[in-house]
Amino acid sequence: MTTTKKSPATTKKDDKTKVKPTVPKAKPSTLPQKRIVPPKKTIAKKTVSKPTKPTKATKKVSKKAKAEKKPEEVQKMIPVPEEEKEPEEYKKLRGEIHKMLDTSFLPPSVTNAIIVKVAGDKTLQAKLKEIIKRSVSDYRKNLIDPSEACGIVGAQSIGEPGTQMTMRTFHYAGVAEINVTLGLPRLIEIVDARSVPSTPMMNIYLRDEYQLNPTLAKEVANQIEITRLNDIADIEADLTNLVLYINPDMKTMKKKGFTMEEVVECIKKVRGVDAKIEKEKIKVLMDDPSYKKLLDVNETLKDLKIKGIDGIKRIIIRKETEGYVIYSEGSNLEKVLDIEGVDPYRTTTNDIQAVGRVLGIEAARNMIVEEADNTLSEQGLNVDLRHIMLVADVMTANGTIKAIGRHGVSAQKESVLSRAAFEITVNHLLQASRRGETDRLDGVAENIIVGQPVNLGTGAVELVMKRKITKKGK
Repeated sequence: MTTTKKSPATTKKDDKTKVKPTVPKAKPSTLPQKRIVPPKKTIAKKTVSKPTKPTKATKKVSKKAKAEKKPEEVQKMIPVPEEEKEPEEYKKLRGEIHKMLDTSFLPPSVTNAIIVKVAGDKTLQAKLKEIIKRSVSDYRKNLIDPSEACGIVGAQSIGEPGTQMTMRTFHYAGVAEINVTLGLPRLIEIVDARSVPSTPMMNIYLRDEYQLNPTLAKEVANQIEITRLNDIADIEADLTNLVLYINPDMKTMKKKGFTMEEVVECIKKVRGVDAKIEKEKIKVLMDDPSYKKLLDVNETLKDLKIKGIDGIKRIIIRKETEGYVIYSEGSNLEKVLDIEGVDPYRTTTNDIQAVGRVLGIEAARNMIVEEADNTLSEQGLNVDLRHIMLVADVMTANGTIKAIGRHGVSAQKESVLSRAAFEITVNHLLQASRRGETDRLDGVAENIIVGQPVNLGTGAVELVMKRKITKKGK
């Protein structure tokens, strides 16, 4: 009882501690505590800073604290998808398979397929040892042979179907309104690792109630789609008084969720311009009015951004089986993922460089594989995924996305002759001779140029057999 009567501050703390014991019963106690702590710290800072007037240094610290808080807030909003627990029968079978394999290896996808097939079937479970034995022998048969020229085979396997691809751009399969580059131009874009694709687009998936409720989906779309002043209002120029009048279209403003005050605030951000509401119009005044300045301000106001994300020109909302999905013309992955209601685990873009910047090199590598495979399969060309995976691995091997060309992968080849055989022959040979480079003749191109057998495939094997010459009589 003595602790509660000390001061009002202590009673508040005690109240908070009384609430905490109820959380640990459900065992996710650590998560709520981590989420609750940062706001408390910021409140304490505010109470301390009010009596002592903050200096510039403290203001900078508080700004940094706010900037640091943002990622935590995003983590709060987006729930991590829960992993499905593996059934006990599957776990038991997995353990048995690992014991049977011992030193030999099977890919996880193969073992998972065996487990799914065998589970619940007693006759197959009895033959599990034989199934594993045959799977291992089949897997070994399908492994690439030692010293196989996998690069040449991969290049041929992608290059030959590429000759049958179309040179035109088609409409996107799902959305008729958005044009997307497909066929050979798209494949060239992927392999060249272009900084910006010719027709960037995004498939923006929504979470929870956002994907089920059309009004909430529209709100998210309004936040994403770029809206300029010209889209929601007409601009009139009064040449006698050197004043601009903006007539907002109230219907479109209501659709987009704007108010007159928001538009005025955006106009005021323009340098040397002031704005105020007069009846149902917005009057725009200039600091030093002149005819030339009036025309300049008129042009800048037309393209003035009121709301939305840069780079996203147009948006289409469609109802799919799982709910509402937003398709966008234009791409800005980093900014779109920050918007509340967007599902970051399913949202995709066809801008591979943006994926590399935002999500990392592994995600970019997966995107190269997926985009190239989709482009080829869309044309009805079945190329084995392993060839495309090899290309993606070569492009992203050193942590950056490199083009397969003279500015990327080909420029980094050790062999002088193979570099010279690709492009700019004379320059490569002159620079190599100036540096005093040596060519070990390990690859395919350089050995063909010199005119000797290639050290790959059968050429890699050096086998000498001595035959005993028997006499005819014996």
